[in-house]
Amino acid sequence: MMWVKGLLPFYLLTLLPLSSMSQVTFQRADSVKICKVLRQADAKATTLWIARQFMDVPYVAHTLEVNDREQLVVNTRQLDCTTLVETVTALKLCIAKDKRTWSDYLTVLRSLRYRQGKLDGYPSRLHYFTDWIVDKQLMGFVDEVQKPNPPFSAVQKIAVSYMSEHPQAYQALKSHPEFVPVIRQQEKALTGKTYRFIPKTAVRNTKLLRQTIKDGDIIAITCNKKGLDIAHLGFAVWRKDGLHLLNASLLHKKVVEEPMTLYRYLQKHPTFTGIRIIRINSKS
Repeated sequence: MMWVKGLLPFYLLTLLPLSSMSQVTFQRADSVKICKVLRQADAKATTLWIARQFMDVPYVAHTLEVNDREQLVVNTRQLDCTTLVETVTALKLCIAKDKRTWSDYLTVLRSLRYRQGKLDGYPSRLHYFTDWIVDKQLMGFVDEVQKPNPPFSAVQKIAVSYMSEHPQAYQALKSHPEFVPVIRQQEKALTGKTYRFIPKTAVRNTKLLRQTIKDGDIIAITCNKKGLDIAHLGFAVWRKDGLHLLNASLLHKKVVEEPMTLYRYLQKHPTFTGIRIIRINSKS
């Protein structure tokens, strides 16, 4: 696919500072989609309503890796689990504050994707989701839920190292080996931190879990794969038979509400250990 700087109608271009335009990669379809959602959303639009506007969008990995020099990439035509969560969260925050322009969206998305909202090269992007949670809590965008116990009866001790140990798996690290020591320092800063999570055996259709997890909460699936913290992301969806996951699915190759319950989904993956719960703070 050819990636180009997006072309926008003049009335939208005038809303975006020229200094910002040179740091954004998108296509016109992306700006049209975002503006349509912002225009159509009710002031009380739920996270799930927003997420469902992206149902059936194809799953594609590495959509942010399209520039040698780090830019804010917007791609609503192809999503992975992280970009779906970021896209929906940015829209939710914009709508909650009645920020309805393309420029507003770019500002919020940049604030979510980068450390303290500052785009300063590839290492400034929040690559590990635990790092994302910590940084976005500091900025007031989200809150991590870690009680009561139960169901938060397990503790995850972070030990991340995957990126610095596998730089050849990341185009930016292959092209810029000078980034590896910076990433390694970020990993060291995260390693050793502890967070409570719900073990996968406890993700059942119970009154306690229904009281603890809300529709639209971000679900971060914890794992025991060496060097990683989080294996997959999505949004909580309660149905009569239990908790389900709305996610950009590699298995289904698109954004779906997983037909099987999250309990069954977790049991099918031996490296998955449970879930952490992150709530969007739309009042921030």
